[in-house]
Amino acid sequence: MINFIGTYECKIDDKGRLKLPSSLAKQMESYAGESFVVKRSVFQHCLEVYPMQGWEKLMTKINKLNRFNKQNADFIRTFTAGLKTVEPDSAGRLQISKDLTAFANLTKEVVITSAGELFEIWDKAAYEEVIAASQQDFAMLAQQVMGDISFDDEN
Repeated sequence: MINFIGTYECKIDDKGRLKLPSSLAKQMESYAGESFVVKRSVFQHCLEVYPMQGWEKLMTKINKLNRFNKQNADFIRTFTAGLKTVEPDSAGRLQISKDLTAFANLTKEVVITSAGELFEIWDKAAYEEVIAASQQDFAMLAQQVMGDISFDDEN
């Protein structure tokens, strides 16, 4: 499993075709022949794109939830709502469906940003707004999330 690297500004056309930056397309070649899963983000109005391997790993965990528990069934339904599988076309584009484009409010200007083993697709204005707001609290967040982690290779 590779981790995607980079933040890219690109464009999406009126038909929902998103031209992938060449360096991102090159990273995606590691998954040659695999589909990708596009889904709504849980916490933000953006899209998440998972390589099929990573998606199947995540779904293995989710499928262990007891679906006879209403809360679990509601979570699974909402988490998987609007899922689409995509593959880059011969011109290096991803086709983003209208419902997912609407969810993320994607207009012409788009930002694709790495997020570990997946990448996110954002409307450029929304991305810049979230990043600007997050910058103020990032130092505290970094301390809370990463402060107690040991970076010793043996642990």
